[in-house]
Amino acid sequence: MRKALMAAVVLPFALGQAGVALAQSAPDNQRNSGSNQASSELFYMIQQLQGEVRRLQGEVEEQRHQIERLQQQGRDRYIDLDQRILDLSEKVASRSEPDSDEGAGSVGPDGSAPALVAREYRQPDAEERKAYDQIQDLIRNQKKYDEAISRIYEFLDEYPEGDLTVNAYYWLGEVYLVKPQLEQAKQAFTIVATRYGDHRKAPDAVYKLGVTHDRLGEKEEARRSMQTVVEDYPSSSAANLARKFLESQNS
Repeated sequence: MRKALMAAVVLPFALGQAGVALAQSAPDNQRNSGSNQASSELFYMIQQLQGEVRRLQGEVEEQRHQIERLQQQGRDRYIDLDQRILDLSEKVASRSEPDSDEGAGSVGPDGSAPALVAREYRQPDAEERKAYDQIQDLIRNQKKYDEAISRIYEFLDEYPEGDLTVNAYYWLGEVYLVKPQLEQAKQAFTIVATRYGDHRKAPDAVYKLGVTHDRLGEKEEARRSMQTVVEDYPSSSAANLARKFLESQNS
């Protein structure tokens, strides 16, 4: 009886102690499980981030190669088109030099050179005008001269022999003059002066050709260009500037 009584007292106490021990160990197990889960999630996130970084690095590298390729293509195009301008200006200049017999027949009755007969230039459509206006914005407002040069070359290829084509050649010379790339400026102004002498931009182009000669130290060529402006386009604003230049040289 005594043993049974002791068992009745001790057994509940032992069970209670075991329950307490189990209750205390449960949070530890939960904490360990939660910590393992958090570590797994963190590792997964790190793996994702590393994969994203590798992907972005690959895209950056690909874009860098594309930019380098475009820059090289642009440089090659500049060299090719600059040479084409030089060749064209030389051909036009050679065709514009009259033979002695032709020169004698081209003089007017009073001994003066005949007035230039203006041709009709192809007028631009809306798309051509838009492209030209964008070039003007690059030059006048944004001052992005390299981009403007590239766009002018594209414009000349896309819209040859039109009214705005002459303007584009003139502004090509202006941009090269600003950079300054004087030999290229001289080539562009020469094309306008010799090939499009009847165009409204011709007086300005001949005057700027004289300015370019002067900056290159080609003083005699500069003087001849200025004299041409005064003689061939006497009523133009460029002629007034040319007269001032010549007066400054004589003073």
